[in-house]
Amino acid sequence: MLTLGIKFVNPVNMKRKNIIATILSVLLIGTATVCNAQNKSLVTPFRKGTVTANLGVGVGTNYNNSSNAFGTKAALEFGIWKAGPGVVSLGAEVGGTFSTKSDYAFRNDFRSRTIVVAGRSAWHYGWKVSRLDTYAGFAAGAGFRHYDYNNGNHYVNDDVIPVFGGFAGASYFFTPSFGVNVEAGYDITSLQAGVVFKLR
Repeated sequence: MLTLGIKFVNPVNMKRKNIIATILSVLLIGTATVCNAQNKSLVTPFRKGTVTANLGVGVGTNYNNSSNAFGTKAALEFGIWKAGPGVVSLGAEVGGTFSTKSDYAFRNDFRSRTIVVAGRSAWHYGWKVSRLDTYAGFAAGAGFRHYDYNNGNHYVNDDVIPVFGGFAGASYFFTPSFGVNVEAGYDITSLQAGVVFKLR
């Protein structure tokens, strides 16, 4: 059995960090075990020249001190060069987080959304497990933030903020071009699940 442990640093919520790390570790271990049992002859699906696109939904990252945020993110990655046993990718991501609840008691009717456009880079490695791609990386870009609430008067704010994130994820391909994906960390989403397409 292949054992993989990943530690996430999430300054927003220590409890959420432990839950995310546990979920992702269990998923990776289970996927690796199943894939090894199915076929040991295939190599990682992500190599130099590979192009993938993934789309997921889940828990949005806290950009406005708000709680219970919903998040969604799409990413496009290109395998650029080999780095040791893995491959480094460059790409882009876009997504948003949306919330209607706040941690501040004096804010009523709180609504928040942040749309993010960012570049990203990751290191991919398949552990010589059939159909499996695991990766970790970072992102940097801009967030277009809006929030409004009432505290006796109606307050509206729109601004642009710098956004930096880190993430780790795993994809399992059911066919040469389609699979499922899970990603966690401190990025546009803190935990998401979705689909992945291998375009090349």
